[in-house]
Amino acid sequence: MSRDGSFQGFSRGEARTRTATTLNFDASAGSIFSKLARLPWGFILLVVAMALIGIAMLYSSAHTNPAEQHLWRVQLIRFSFFFGVMIVLALLPLSWWMNLSWIAYAGTIVLLVLTEVMGVTGGGAQRWLQIGPVAVQPSEFAKLAVTLALARYYHAMLGVNGSRFLVHIGAGAIIMVPSALVFIQPDLGTTLAIIASGGVVVFLAGLSGRIILGGIAAGAAAVWPIYQFVLEPYQRGRVDTFIAQLFGSSGASTSLGESYQIEQAKIAIGAGGLNGKGWLQGVQSQQDYVPEQHTDFILTVIAEEFGFLGATAILIGFAILLGWSLNTARQANSNFGRFAAAGAAATVAFYVVFNVAMVIGLLPVVGMPLPLISYGGTAMLTAMSCFGLILSVYMHRDDKLNTTGLF
Repeated sequence: MSRDGSFQGFSRGEARTRTATTLNFDASAGSIFSKLARLPWGFILLVVAMALIGIAMLYSSAHTNPAEQHLWRVQLIRFSFFFGVMIVLALLPLSWWMNLSWIAYAGTIVLLVLTEVMGVTGGGAQRWLQIGPVAVQPSEFAKLAVTLALARYYHAMLGVNGSRFLVHIGAGAIIMVPSALVFIQPDLGTTLAIIASGGVVVFLAGLSGRIILGGIAAGAAAVWPIYQFVLEPYQRGRVDTFIAQLFGSSGASTSLGESYQIEQAKIAIGAGGLNGKGWLQGVQSQQDYVPEQHTDFILTVIAEEFGFLGATAILIGFAILLGWSLNTARQANSNFGRFAAAGAAATVAFYVVFNVAMVIGLLPVVGMPLPLISYGGTAMLTAMSCFGLILSVYMHRDDKLNTTGLF
């Protein structure tokens, strides 16, 4: 009602439109809250707990070093942001993931090429791309991009009549293109991670046992030529040190040589005993004896300060996360969801297994962080994105995804 007594409300059509808009907004908000309520919060809380343990270990490993005292704060901020990213990714329909698969793969290839052309060199390798104030490692993105591309590829190709062998050849090309670009950086660890996670998807897609055995034989035959003619001198040195220590040879260098890092790691692990020395009480960690203890060798800090029981608890946590992820892949109704969840789980699993084996001296030392625990932004983004994809498969595991065609 206006001041002069005339009515100036909405017309019947305007009122109907505004009411519908309000109802749609309420329905959308209700749908989002409903999806959030259906998320597997036990899984999510375990992810949070593992990340917070990693942040606590970062504080312990770096608080005595003025140059590294800020690392735990940086990691906390990163995790808080990436946690939000994981939740958003979890709510995305699988059809969105499938439609973005080739775009993510092509974008990653472009970033890897740009890294080779104009990348930033650090530690003897050209692995980083400077984007404004931020340095990113595109090879980390390649792991998830390859998994998505393979899942999309097999989703389309498994129902097509023709040679299954040729289908697997195409999948091999999808894996090898980014793997080759990463290998020449050089980054052997990430190359192996891409091949391993991609290989899991190919295996689940029905690769013949004879082909698998033939591939293993070919790989074994290629070990010596690769060692002799492909690996960089520092990579050959790491392999030599690993073999010498594995067989107890006196040729393994000591003191400040190639084997110093793994020797100090073993000392830290052994010093922890069963229960550990307590948080902030580790001698090796507090006096910074283990190189890279805040990144690839952070498990030594856990083992020294919380002992065998603490390190085992971390591995049990990863086992629960990965077991739940593989069960999610098994429950998915679509080939895309099944392969995507399994590939993402394989990516995380490879990092855990290789990192632990490397730290205790069962594998050569390569750059391989422990997911959620080690310091690093790009690696954490990759792990959280993998978990986001797995959660999305869980939320939409009943979707059929009848989309046909390769693209």
